[in-house]
Amino acid sequence: MKLTRRELMAAAALLAMAPRRNARAAGLPREVDVAIIGAGAAGIAAARKVAAAGRSVLMLEAGSRIGGRCVTDATAFGVPFDRGARWLYASSSNPLANLARQERIDVAPVTRGQRIRVGRRNARAGETEDFLALMVRVNRAMSEAVRAHGDLAVARALPPDLREWRGTVEFQLGPLTNGGDLDRVSTLDLLSVAPRDPAMVCRQGLGTFITRLAGQLPVALDTPVTSVRWNGRDAELETRSGTLSARAVICTASVNVLNAGTIKFTPELPKRQADALSHLTLGSYDRIALDLPGNPLGLGRDEVFIEQSSGPRTGLLLANANGSSLCQVDVGGPFGRELSAQGEAAMVDFATGWLRDLFGGDVKKAVTRSSATHWNAEPYVMGAMSVASPGGHPARRILAEPLGPLFFAGEALHEQLGGTVGGAWISGERAAEAALRKVTSGKAERPATAKPAKKRSSRPKHHSAPSHPAPRGGMRWPGFGR
Repeated sequence: MKLTRRELMAAAALLAMAPRRNARAAGLPREVDVAIIGAGAAGIAAARKVAAAGRSVLMLEAGSRIGGRCVTDATAFGVPFDRGARWLYASSSNPLANLARQERIDVAPVTRGQRIRVGRRNARAGETEDFLALMVRVNRAMSEAVRAHGDLAVARALPPDLREWRGTVEFQLGPLTNGGDLDRVSTLDLLSVAPRDPAMVCRQGLGTFITRLAGQLPVALDTPVTSVRWNGRDAELETRSGTLSARAVICTASVNVLNAGTIKFTPELPKRQADALSHLTLGSYDRIALDLPGNPLGLGRDEVFIEQSSGPRTGLLLANANGSSLCQVDVGGPFGRELSAQGEAAMVDFATGWLRDLFGGDVKKAVTRSSATHWNAEPYVMGAMSVASPGGHPARRILAEPLGPLFFAGEALHEQLGGTVGGAWISGERAAEAALRKVTSGKAERPATAKPAKKRSSRPKHHSAPSHPAPRGGMRWPGFGR
């Protein structure tokens, strides 16, 4: 059988992302210097740092593949489709940007801004300017609310007169940014988000890139950690494949997995860390991919659209991704969670109906192939990106504090880049540096963190909000593409 060039490329990509078994498949080693729970971006970053220092390391991954929430599907559509994280944000300072070039990953700037649909037409210039000005006012109102009342829920900090833009503003600040419900999102944490521009796309897929960075690092797949017994000196990890001793442990499991008690810590985490963990959850963010050959919507390459919505039943469209016929509709927040729970058929029905309402035509008949993600149902993830609840902004910093031989890392532990792959990577490197100091000296040190621009008092009446102008274009980049 003769294969086409596209089929050969898809097969090669599939082989590249196939799960790799560790050479020690018959059993775990008895001990390592550093054990890492999880083989996502944070875990891979930490493992690379430890291995480079000449210390023994092993990643323990509960699932059957590496990459965590970075996964590229190269077979469903014959082109790379990122089912989780999609873009690299703050690429001018993101260490992954340089690594992508070193690994010969094709990267390109993401098209700036998002177009807005008002019914079946694009927003007029005056309407777009009105929305951008409103977003600036919203950011100012949130800052003033924090200064006056402390770290309250975003829903309570919004100005009341959002007019016909209320649904769009709420979609931007909640589902797109962190997949969260604005009644349960910390205003101070939202204001602390670092600017996301510039952003980059990896042509071979972000999941392909992150997987490639793992190289030949030691990893035990299908090896969930069930318990960690720790003291001031070392730790012991229980898995279905046996027991592993380590001088330091870096846990990169998602905060939803940790909150569910999937991993038992003995002794239990101190109240300070347990309380911080309770303030962090994962929002809901999923993606519906539709193959639309012939460009029936008449859109350009990598065009991004949102709408002037009247309620939460809305989404974001990335059209003709990477010049292909693949169109992706992102949904998040409470609506996205409810839709995902209804199954793939319901998700595809929503996406095709939503596109029909925005652009006209029989979109459903034009779809040749479709696929949808269900991150809430992934047992070793249980959600998308991290959300801090009101009053929980310090939780990210607190959870990063070392506990003897125990360190935590992941996207939820970066104070300005929470929810992003770059934030996860940096957090993993910081935890590895602290773990190496512990292994070398026997004393735990706190991982380095970004210095706050201004010291904040703990009393609400003096609570100061960080300066947070609206991102360029007045709109935040979509969430789970980070």
